[in-house]
Amino acid sequence: MDLRCSVIIPNYSGLRFLRTCLDALQAQSYPRELTEVILVDDASTDDSVMFVQANYPQVHIVPMPRNSGLAAACNAGATAAMGDLLVMLNNDTEVEPGWLAALAEAALAHPQAGAVASKMLLFDRRDTLHNAGDIMAANGIPRNRGVWEVDRGQYDDELTIFGGCGGGVAYRRLAWEQAGGFDERLFMYLEDVDLAWRLQLLGWGAVFAPNARLYHHLSATGGGAFASFYVGRNTIWVVAKDMPGPLIRRHLGRIVAAQARVTWDALRAWRGAAARARLRGQLAGLLGLPKVLGWRQAVQASRVTPIAALSRLIGHD
Repeated sequence: MDLRCSVIIPNYSGLRFLRTCLDALQAQSYPRELTEVILVDDASTDDSVMFVQANYPQVHIVPMPRNSGLAAACNAGATAAMGDLLVMLNNDTEVEPGWLAALAEAALAHPQAGAVASKMLLFDRRDTLHNAGDIMAANGIPRNRGVWEVDRGQYDDELTIFGGCGGGVAYRRLAWEQAGGFDERLFMYLEDVDLAWRLQLLGWGAVFAPNARLYHHLSATGGGAFASFYVGRNTIWVVAKDMPGPLIRRHLGRIVAAQARVTWDALRAWRGAAARARLRGQLAGLLGLPKVLGWRQAVQASRVTPIAALSRLIGHD
């Protein structure tokens, strides 16, 4: 059985990356008749749309009427997609020729997996890992497995993961639709971690596809104070929304201590714009808790996975 794959690329003024990204997709070994590429343009201010229309007419362009954030762009792409496998891909990446085939093969081999993660390596240091699947620590802080390590295949046999980095992850359509896709209220950053939690609560696993290799520019289309605010806010919101009560109670001391360390580090670097943005994000996260706890009710009501199984997915701090 072959899977129809929809590669969804959210794009905001990423013209400088698009040729590399789209040329690599054209070189995929996966059958073209089973592949569609969708570029969701999030109200770019550069000539991204004109460039793609002129040079890649086979790419389906979904224009957003205004800049709505990465989560909304990905959701719009998924709505337009025809595939059985919805593959989210950052515009600042270059995938290897066997990347899509490896994701599809892993999805077929692991029917219980709602998500399949790519092996992400640094664009400029191609032997160095950026992400070999996401880890969720007991303190509520998500981590990139293997980050900054030289890739020697040390993670290639450890396929079970918490979730996949949204820069290069495939979601089974059935799982995506059951979970409701990305939460647009997060705008961007940690929308993939939030979805990983919700998929795990619903009983969907996640696996790592070590042969699905791609190269990623770090923080090329984001980062700095902008990222720091949303990471600061959304880390708090994701814990409050998604972590089951027994796990929060068990790890509350670690969660509070981790946030206190973030606050202290930001205060020490107060002169930096990113540090001040992180503090604003934490404050926004705390002030938003009453509404987030309202969102939490529906998420936790959907849980079918036993706490013991979820606890085994929680890594060390």
